[in-house]
Amino acid sequence: MTFKLIRNAYEAGLTMAAVLLCWGCALALEGAAGLHTDVLVLAFALTMTLASTQRTADTRRRLTALLLLPLTAGASIFVGRLIASHYAIGAAVFSAGMALAIWIRRYGPAATKAGTLIALPLVALLVVPGPALPPEAQSGLVTWGWAALVGAMACAVVWLVQGLGDRFGPWRPDPAPAPSPPRRSRLHPRPSTRMALQMAAGIAVAFALGHLLFDDHWPWVVLTVYVAASGNRGRTDVLRKGIERVVGACAGTLLATGVAAAGVTGHLAVALMFGVLTIALWLRPLRYAYWAAGVTCALSLLLGYFGQNAQHFLPTRLEAIAVGAALSVASAWWLLPIPKRPAAIAARLTPSS
Repeated sequence: MTFKLIRNAYEAGLTMAAVLLCWGCALALEGAAGLHTDVLVLAFALTMTLASTQRTADTRRRLTALLLLPLTAGASIFVGRLIASHYAIGAAVFSAGMALAIWIRRYGPAATKAGTLIALPLVALLVVPGPALPPEAQSGLVTWGWAALVGAMACAVVWLVQGLGDRFGPWRPDPAPAPSPPRRSRLHPRPSTRMALQMAAGIAVAFALGHLLFDDHWPWVVLTVYVAASGNRGRTDVLRKGIERVVGACAGTLLATGVAAAGVTGHLAVALMFGVLTIALWLRPLRYAYWAAGVTCALSLLLGYFGQNAQHFLPTRLEAIAVGAALSVASAWWLLPIPKRPAAIAARLTPSS
């Protein structure tokens, strides 16, 4: 266990080094080009998520990410604008995009990786506050061209930091497991189709309920549905992750409440945010609840950095997370559920799924 914690700390350090470097580059870009602060959040979100998905990638996969991620990052800006101006249409496009990212897994490992790169900027869109801002504030946000540049920058930074870590660090990443031989699932529809429909339905309802119940704070509901339902291994798996998401959010809420009460704001809040995320990354392989707690606290600190009263919004955030977890569980349990049988799970994970 001690060795695992040390190894986890090393991997978390590499990820946060990439995040900090990309954050610094985005900060310089923001000042030079007169951009909005959301360019920092976009750089942070893309780098954080890309670092884990590219850890064992070969050169071909990294070059594919360098080509595809800027395109999808730019496209996600259009989706954000669409959500801000035509909420229902934008929500439908977003839901379809997330479903597509899952559905194409049936075409093999390369398509699975491409689906991940499609989903990353859409997930980052939920962290960047742009779509939830009033329409009059949209003109000051990052454009698709700058978003594409940030996507390319995130790829380059992750590639650089991980390459240096592999060359000079004490450990190399464990090799990715070899893909299983293709096998056709006996389920009809296929597991990938079931998962795509579950994700689309859960996210679509999250958009509707999020806007109805929480107004501009709908991203918290949608993000929770995605987090709890992604990598769906069946009903029990989604239920477990939903519960851990809520429990972790409660812990993060208590921590953020204490930080907000202490009056931590500005650059100190950003520094504390990075510290909390580093600890959350370190403990994430042990239990998902640690990651949920860290992300909840970090996002609350981010609200403080943007000048919002994080302490005031914490109860709303917790309610939204609970609603999102319930929606993800409901879609996994009652909409074309994936059987718990090991064979069905294995079939879902193969390229033919």
